[in-house]
Amino acid sequence: MRIRAPLLIGRDTELAELGAALANARKGRGSALFVVGEPGIGKSRIAAEAVGTAYEAGMVVLRGRAGSFGPSVPFRPLAEALLSLVRGGASAIEADLGPYRPVLGRLVPDWDHGDTQRDASFVVLAEALLRLMGVVGRERGCLLVLDDLHDADLETLAVVEYLCDNLDLQPGVLLATVRSEPGAALDLADSATRRDTGRALHLERLGAAQVRVFAASCLDSDPERVPIEVTDRLWEDSAGNPLVVEELLRGMVSAGRLVPGAGGWQLVRALRTEVPDTLVRSITQRADRLGPKGEALLSAAAVLGRRFPLSIVQRVTGMDDHTLLGHLQSAVAAQLVASDDRGPDWYAFQHPLTAEALLARLTPTDRAALSARAADVVTALHPDLPGEWCQLTAVLRRAAGETSVAAGHYLEAGRRALADGAAQSAITLLEQAERLLSDHGDPTSRAEVVEALLYALAEAGNLERAFELAGTLDDHGTAADRTRRAALHVRLAWVTQIAGRWEDGIDQVREARRLLGEHAAPEHTAPVDAVAASLALNAPGRHRTREAEELARRAVAATDRVPLPVIACQAWRTIGTVARERDLDEAWRHFDRARRVAEEHRLPIWRIYALMGLAGNAWLAEGDTSVLAHARVEALRVGALPLAVNVDAILALDTVLRGDHEVAAYRLDAVLADATRLHLTAVVRYVLMARAVLSAHRADRPGMDRELAEFARHGGPGSQEQPLALGLARAVCALLEEDHAAAGAEFAAVLVAQAENPTTFFLAGRHGLHLLLRVVAGDAGWAEHAEVTAAPAGGMRWNRQFVLLATAVLHGRDGDAGRAEDAARRALAAAEPYPLGRALGLRLVAEAAHGGGWGEPAGWLRQAEEYFHQRGVAAPASACRALLRQVGAPVRQRRAGTDRVPVGLRELGVTSREFEVLELLVHRLGNKAIATRLHISPRTVEKHVASLITKTGRADRAGLVELAAEHR
Repeated sequence: MRIRAPLLIGRDTELAELGAALANARKGRGSALFVVGEPGIGKSRIAAEAVGTAYEAGMVVLRGRAGSFGPSVPFRPLAEALLSLVRGGASAIEADLGPYRPVLGRLVPDWDHGDTQRDASFVVLAEALLRLMGVVGRERGCLLVLDDLHDADLETLAVVEYLCDNLDLQPGVLLATVRSEPGAALDLADSATRRDTGRALHLERLGAAQVRVFAASCLDSDPERVPIEVTDRLWEDSAGNPLVVEELLRGMVSAGRLVPGAGGWQLVRALRTEVPDTLVRSITQRADRLGPKGEALLSAAAVLGRRFPLSIVQRVTGMDDHTLLGHLQSAVAAQLVASDDRGPDWYAFQHPLTAEALLARLTPTDRAALSARAADVVTALHPDLPGEWCQLTAVLRRAAGETSVAAGHYLEAGRRALADGAAQSAITLLEQAERLLSDHGDPTSRAEVVEALLYALAEAGNLERAFELAGTLDDHGTAADRTRRAALHVRLAWVTQIAGRWEDGIDQVREARRLLGEHAAPEHTAPVDAVAASLALNAPGRHRTREAEELARRAVAATDRVPLPVIACQAWRTIGTVARERDLDEAWRHFDRARRVAEEHRLPIWRIYALMGLAGNAWLAEGDTSVLAHARVEALRVGALPLAVNVDAILALDTVLRGDHEVAAYRLDAVLADATRLHLTAVVRYVLMARAVLSAHRADRPGMDRELAEFARHGGPGSQEQPLALGLARAVCALLEEDHAAAGAEFAAVLVAQAENPTTFFLAGRHGLHLLLRVVAGDAGWAEHAEVTAAPAGGMRWNRQFVLLATAVLHGRDGDAGRAEDAARRALAAAEPYPLGRALGLRLVAEAAHGGGWGEPAGWLRQAEEYFHQRGVAAPASACRALLRQVGAPVRQRRAGTDRVPVGLRELGVTSREFEVLELLVHRLGNKAIATRLHISPRTVEKHVASLITKTGRADRAGLVELAAEHR
């Protein structure tokens, strides 16, 4: 008879929490739950109950299990869960997944249309799975169940952690079962609970009273109709483990000691003291009853793991079909094994400990012999050992004592895992190989394993260990060995470049060159030059752009002799980036060449990089974002999410420059979140710079300072973005405070930064706004103007508006009003997309235009004043009004400006002009400095200060400074 409790006993709290989580998911509030407990405690029963509840509510259920034979298979439970969805006829959701479908194609063959992104990081894969849950659960919610998470690979655990962190706004529940044994899965459950991104439901053992109810439920009886001595013994021997209770109770019934009667269950034979007290003994008894051949079948299955193919077991045991199926049916009837959903040839042990218990019965000699036979059968049936067979064979050969052969299989399995993007699984497998060979393997075999492990560590971002391992490589080998190790150091150099660790990258390049020697072949030196060029371009250094181009051109020269398409794409992209400083057309040719090489050799990622270079040219030259948008679409089409996020960052900065500050803030927040999740260090730094620019263009100095501090913590000093942080942010903010001297100092800092670390970003002011400021102040003339306009950066659209205004001022100063007005007209046309830049330019040139008798200074000042007033930027708005008075033009009264005054101060009678003075006091400026910024007299400032002291009740000027800081 079947001895299994039809009801869950003692789990009311856990079931209630699960029900609440499912209900919340249907309302769009997702969560993650971990059911934690020892083997047999009822984790899978809880999960099954949740599945039933979800089905009844109409939710979509995805279910996968991590347990499998041999070592863990990368992403196995996730693949199984998604395949269950596809089997249910849900392939129509592909269209809704957009760019994430190619990422999920590595798990779902039905979605692999030839563009699967097998090298996408597990962070991208996790985001794809998160989007999938949102798509399938948008109507009634989604439940993702991952059984036996303790058996999962580290990549799967990383995906689960990501889902925990991001499920709160999704219509889904993640439910995972985890053994309460030390391990990565349990650590994840505890960490999620501490961080409040998930909750661990720890299942406790049943108490004595609960065991009584549980046993009665198993026997389909009332507790009162089960002998008390039976339930007491069950409690003592099981220690409250439900599975052990079931197994012990089964033994009692099967042995005929406990039988049903008219008055309930009765003991007809005394309970024996040697009744098994663990699941292992229960399994042993049931296996014994199957006879020698049944035991042989189960033993052969056990060496294969929890799940096993019947065809392998048959050839290991040598049984004919009739005998095999007969004993298999007996094992199924004994509830030791059951059919598995992988296919008709597959079966699985009912409980995770069954295989372990069966193996414990074997002597070491018997287990080694059985493992060797199983390995031979697997190799005969699957000579190439595809997929999981390679890992299983490694386990079997190791159990058989065939150390070297096992290490070779671990090595191959590790290489395959790395090729599939599962770096952590590759590390686990390769470490197994290294341990096997550390004492008994030959040096050449161990070197192969160490080199593969080095690649895996680099791919996983475990740089410290990778560098340490690289230092152990023997330097005394053949030329081929040295070439191979040099290639490994090149790989490490690319990794360090992504991580922003320039010095480590340069060290790796230096070591690669030392290994190759002075007379290495071009196909070996070109990869070194290509990565060295990229490092030189991004690492701080006075000559970095020149060095980068020299190295890249050397790599290109090698590719002309040896076909190295990837290296050619890398090198031409670097050359194009550097060429922007001298000729945009030349840069366009280099980027286009990289594109053509990528298309010819079917290198989709490098094609996107080339498109981004072309798109950057169009944006810089004319402010055209259409090519950037196209590059983004192409990146999403092939699932290259990091490149799409890179484009999003540029588009967000463009939105800042176009003055759409609300939209820009939203976009920057979104891009920062994406870049942080995807670990795109350079993009994070770029976005922080752009956020500082946004605050500066809002005249929000405190906000700008906060963003710049964060920018500095992310490697801002010496970076490519540093000049932009100084010129587009700090200098513009100073101009919006009417502090032209401070703005000039910031622009001087830009020049120093660009001299120390040349940049390939050209909007920091050197070729535009700085020139205008110097020309207006009389510090620059035609010579400096000619120097700026000779560079392509001076013609870039953001810079061009200021360069043309400087041209107008110089023509006006020469008395050529016609040319001055023509230049001003062209400047305003160039400034059309940039309202802030336009207003700043008009405010700066109006006084010179009035003095030179050209242009429309009064009209320009009104336009600028209106813009600054509407944006609440007081200082330049006040300056425009003062200049209007100087040129004799009527000034619009801005009584409504009082709405900027905080309510508390307004109630004290503080006027808008007094508040403008108060805002500047926070900088501890003197009356003369404040008067200069507000274009009023120092005497007027003095009166306003005195009035503020009287109205606010502050004792002195220092008290006003404190008040200003409070309202800043």
